[in-house]
Amino acid sequence: MNASQAEKAVTNFLENALSGNTEVSQEIVDQVGKDVAAAFVKQFSSGARDDFRLRMSNLGKPKCQLWYEKNQPEDKSPLPSQFLMNMILGDIVEAVFKGVLRASGVSFEDNDTVTLDLGDGREPIKGEFDMILNGRVDDVKSASPWSYQNKFIDLKTLSESDTFGYISQLVGYATAANKEVGGWWVINKGNGSFKYVDANSVDTEEQLNKIKDVVDYIEEDKEFERCFAPVEETYYRKPSGNRKLGVTCGFCSFKHKCWPTLQTLPSKVSTAKVKPMVDYVLVAE
Repeated sequence: MNASQAEKAVTNFLENALSGNTEVSQEIVDQVGKDVAAAFVKQFSSGARDDFRLRMSNLGKPKCQLWYEKNQPEDKSPLPSQFLMNMILGDIVEAVFKGVLRASGVSFEDNDTVTLDLGDGREPIKGEFDMILNGRVDDVKSASPWSYQNKFIDLKTLSESDTFGYISQLVGYATAANKEVGGWWVINKGNGSFKYVDANSVDTEEQLNKIKDVVDYIEEDKEFERCFAPVEETYYRKPSGNRKLGVTCGFCSFKHKCWPTLQTLPSKVSTAKVKPMVDYVLVAE
């Protein structure tokens, strides 16, 4: 069964479930419970989170962020307390969605740990993929309503702002597992809608070269180099004279260390009653 057929199977199952015409085996129920329990232990009983190592899940992050994570972790802004709740909710969504796939009659290989050997003396990179469907490695992602609507549209759209490195991560998993690249099962955390975003057309060689470049930069302890510059703030498509951080930098936990003059302020140009917060950088930078 391919991804398109699996999508239809899940949709049919959910429609039948609304009519009370479905029954889920105890085996599937138990597996969902085991997956949620394992996620709970991982998030709340796995010890310190700050020990740096390159792994499949961070290979797609900007090199400058990884440099800070390795060399100056003490300068990382503390994560908000709700971070773990957000992470466990994502794990629960994944576990339940896999249960729905099974209940819909979709057969797949479950998550497994793999090792990516990049050659030339580079340290092998370990990671755990989510699933293999029809010989292709897929990831399951829970997404905010905004990301679901604006980011996870297709491979091209995601590649234009792949802040968390999802593409490199998926290619790394598939290469390590010696399987084809699949795509992402994306579930909207706001309303439960889902879709499959195919990544089969990705340039695997290009992504692997990017991964090797990141690994070499970090393993060889090269000097710090910013990957991004501030962007012009605009108002009705006209420059406001202010500079701000781009989206990728805005998510970085080291943005205040990287940009000492950074000030997070209410928008200087917005006319909204509740102004959005913006990361401004002084022009002198």
